[in-house]
Amino acid sequence: MPAEEKAAPVRDERYNAQQVEEKWAARWQQDSRLYAAEENSAKPKYYVLEMLPYPSGALHMGHVRNYSIGDALARYMWMNGYNVLHPMGWDSFGLPAENAAISAKVPPREWTLGNIAKMKAQMKRLGFGYDWSREVTTCLPDYYKWNQWFFLKLYERDLAYRKKSKVNWCPKCATVLANEQVVNNGHCWRHEDTLVEQRELEQWFVRTTKYADELLRDLDRLPGWPEKVRTMQRNWIGRSEGTLVDFRLDAPSGAPITVFTTRVDTIFGATSVQLAPEHPITKQLADADPALRAKVDQLIAEQKKARERGDIGEIEKHGVNTGHFAVNPYNAERVPLWVANYILMDYGTGAIMSVPAHDERDYEFAKKYGIEIRQVIAPTGRVGRTFLSDTQPAATSPAGISSERSIGSPATDELPFTTLDGELINSGEFTGLSCENAIKKMAAFAEQHGFGKATVTFRLKDWGISRQRYWGTPIPMLYCEKDGIVPVPEKDLPVILPDNVDITLTGGSPLGRVPEFLNTTCPKCGGPAKRETDTMDTFVDSSWYFYRYTDAHNDQAPFDSNIAQYWFGDRGIDQYIGGVEHAILHLIYSRFWTKFMRDLGMIKNDEPVERLFTQGMVIKGGAKMSKSLGNVVSPDEMVAHFGADAARLYSLFAAPPDRDLDWQETGIEGIRRFLGRVYAFFSQFPVESAASAPAYSVVDLPPNARAVLRKLHQTIARISEDFKGRWHFNTSVAALMELLNTCTAAPELFRGHDDAAPAAFCADVQRTFVLLLAPFSPYLAHELWEMIGEKENLLKVPWPKFDPELAKEEEIEIPVQVNGKLRGKIVVAPGTSEQEIFEKALADPKVQSFIAGKQIVKKIYTGKLVSIVVR
Repeated sequence: MPAEEKAAPVRDERYNAQQVEEKWAARWQQDSRLYAAEENSAKPKYYVLEMLPYPSGALHMGHVRNYSIGDALARYMWMNGYNVLHPMGWDSFGLPAENAAISAKVPPREWTLGNIAKMKAQMKRLGFGYDWSREVTTCLPDYYKWNQWFFLKLYERDLAYRKKSKVNWCPKCATVLANEQVVNNGHCWRHEDTLVEQRELEQWFVRTTKYADELLRDLDRLPGWPEKVRTMQRNWIGRSEGTLVDFRLDAPSGAPITVFTTRVDTIFGATSVQLAPEHPITKQLADADPALRAKVDQLIAEQKKARERGDIGEIEKHGVNTGHFAVNPYNAERVPLWVANYILMDYGTGAIMSVPAHDERDYEFAKKYGIEIRQVIAPTGRVGRTFLSDTQPAATSPAGISSERSIGSPATDELPFTTLDGELINSGEFTGLSCENAIKKMAAFAEQHGFGKATVTFRLKDWGISRQRYWGTPIPMLYCEKDGIVPVPEKDLPVILPDNVDITLTGGSPLGRVPEFLNTTCPKCGGPAKRETDTMDTFVDSSWYFYRYTDAHNDQAPFDSNIAQYWFGDRGIDQYIGGVEHAILHLIYSRFWTKFMRDLGMIKNDEPVERLFTQGMVIKGGAKMSKSLGNVVSPDEMVAHFGADAARLYSLFAAPPDRDLDWQETGIEGIRRFLGRVYAFFSQFPVESAASAPAYSVVDLPPNARAVLRKLHQTIARISEDFKGRWHFNTSVAALMELLNTCTAAPELFRGHDDAAPAAFCADVQRTFVLLLAPFSPYLAHELWEMIGEKENLLKVPWPKFDPELAKEEEIEIPVQVNGKLRGKIVVAPGTSEQEIFEKALADPKVQSFIAGKQIVKKIYTGKLVSIVVR
């Protein structure tokens, strides 16, 4: 029978995405083990994880992009023979559920679990390959029991403690915020238009500062993390080496005024001490002086207004002289004591020594208020001639130090002189020392004489975890009149969060209004006790959830250490994917939690994540998607109009994944057309199964078939490199488009005519195309896999191998430049020697017209172009 008369199944050449996707979604639903990690596998392991979502009720396109990246990677690793763990869960405690309870009169648990069901259905419809047998829901007792267990372990080791302190309070949230949740110069992380207030409350804290050095040091052991994230964490941890020095209030009380300075070498140039408006000594002095009180209150008001404007760091500097003095312990000099609006009580000690000649901020303040500017550091090698202070007349300080300098000083406009490349002058016994040497000796001097010491400070503060809200993990502590603070015994965990609670934004924690929860019995004395009514910060939930995935149904421990060891190894999750907005909060807390669990002996790894990828946002019209702007794109609508594969593929194609993606419906329409062309190619040119077709010889292929084979192997190489390296999946999708164009440009190869390529070749091309498409568009890939007669589980079929010989171009086009301008092109075979390339370039007629009669000065071949320099 002639080839054109061969019987073939009748296929609809138009791709019906909805029909195909619903068919495969139903099939996948029937196999609960389809994406399950293997137990006791001899395969190498791979743990890939996207950050778990808050169950708000609907996925947004940012979710789709995040999960499409992780799902593509998981499928690629499955096809490369790995035992892959790819789980999903729900960060399901938190404020929105309470707000919904207030506005919609729906209990938080009901609202949350309903949203989880909706979002899980969306994820399944989008075709994400998650191991749902390991699903974690943090608002259920089987999970938060272990939050409480961890809290008891923290308490046992003095890493959890209670104290009264000033805390960050969001009026809209009606609860306390951790320092890390105060953003944009004093605003709430959830309500960015709401200024955070300071309140004094009894709170529970976790001593994250105990691990500050290690958290900072180990950032250098995370080369697989973006440098931007590591820099953000370094800055937040904020390690400073310096000296604590006790000035003394020049009053009968002699109260110490402790300052922290990184430049103790400049202390002989301190011409004032400045206090925060809320410093205890400020309060003491202002309480005794109504006029001073009024001025201090004005400074406090200015700080508050600056916070409201979000520019506390740019506040116009104002101060008030208290009329009192502080005594410098190094030389007994009395210096004026000021209160300044730019000194913050919650940063450092709330007091600074002001050295105007060697600090830019102090210099600005001194110029404004006529405070003496006294130079005590001279540039190295410039000591020896007289210099007069630039703003104030020569004067003698109470300690007898004149403002006239014996230095080879910089010109007056060079002050303040702030570098360490100098030596001390007019600094008593320390004169002549280099700055770095003086810092060491002067810190030691302070310690020897009992008024200071060398120290290290951190910007990082202990983590305040108490929240005056209902929908969170109850803190497992009791208060007994006889025994004080008593932990709940482990055998009594979990402390269950009660249902049917009256939730309001007033009157403290809602749990305090539930007598059956509040009132209990002390486990020590058997007398009456009351439960802690605050709940835990929800970042506790997300600090260790990825360990629970490894052993999600364990009711005896948070997880089995041996199982966790298999998946985490010594370096943590193989690949973690999420937004850069989590760089400070979640990622610092989870690193702390891992180190704490290591010290409990539960795990061996020091860090939770070996490689971190932070994807860009999905925006529309150049702006972040929001309901108020009316630019929200619904994943459900995209799936209904274009198909899940198109939504996924467009989210990978439209921009490199680490950059923002500006959503364009014309773009996703183009992706739908591409998928339709792929389907049509397989429908129009059905071929025999590769298994049943006779083998073919590459050398016998016609030129157009060799061109297809070459493009096929170039595509294998390109996509494989994208997965292994930079993750520019936009170029992977572009490579698939180029491959399809090459195939459809030679339809005669696939038509079954006498001039067609061997059936085995055609089957090999189509089979490999499906394998390359599978990580990105699983629905269509599975449909095509079935169409070409394959029976294996596509998820576990080996990834195609790249053959560099088959990928080589038969001819290479090389541009030729003369004096930096393109003047011609030559075509050569791969492997042509450099000498032959130069000869061909010089012989090219177009190039000849630009070099004739001129001297060739230089010839360069870069591997991609020839450059000729003539004169």
